[in-house]
Amino acid sequence: MSDDGPSPLRVAVVDDEPLARAVLREFLAPMPDVEIVAECANGFEAVKVVSEQHPDLLFLDVRMPKLDGFEVLELVGREVAVVFTTAYDQYAIRAFDVHAVDYLLKPFSAERLAEALARARERLQRGERTSPRELAAEARRSSGRAERVLVRDGARVHVLPIDKIDYVQAQDDYVSFQCEGKAYLKEQTLADVETSLDPATFVRIHRSYILNVKRLARVEMDERERRVAVLTDGRRLPVSRTGYARLGERL
Repeated sequence: MSDDGPSPLRVAVVDDEPLARAVLREFLAPMPDVEIVAECANGFEAVKVVSEQHPDLLFLDVRMPKLDGFEVLELVGREVAVVFTTAYDQYAIRAFDVHAVDYLLKPFSAERLAEALARARERLQRGERTSPRELAAEARRSSGRAERVLVRDGARVHVLPIDKIDYVQAQDDYVSFQCEGKAYLKEQTLADVETSLDPATFVRIHRSYILNVKRLARVEMDERERRVAVLTDGRRLPVSRTGYARLGERL
């Protein structure tokens, strides 16, 4: 029988402030059951680290340039447990409401950090994970509509400006964002996408399609007497009876 203890908890520290990363590094250094596998200065680095290093736990700042903490969590999904670290306490209720692992309000003590680690270990042992889409939706509920869509492709992240999206199509458990001549697949429901977009610009024209009405040239009948949306570039999308009524309300 081996006398080796349990494997150390592999953690990554994600914060755009070098001092904040240094504090966490100092607090974690004396803990033999914790291994820091990466430090990230922004959200793009964090997504890459999760994809390549597969840490058990992220200490994740909320307010960061490029990608904020909620966007990082949405991209990495359930692959990793999360403890949020931030100076903005207005996010605490949002995080706890959707069952984030824990939340550390800066400045925090080594003792408070140890409590967060203990909770994280318990949840990992039970196989619990934060629900990223619920968390992201809750965090943005009071901050208006999305201005961009983030799509992960391995360790890469594509950032799609909302006004560049032509339409969104449901494809089984994914949606396909059609943007500037390219298709980007994301594991999400069309209903989730619909709630995040501005209804004045994006209209659900069919159970499988959401259209940017700025791309609409006309609606016509096809040879089988079904309505079809003809886009400015000539592409054609089906329009249901309910979708046609929605279009009529917007146009």
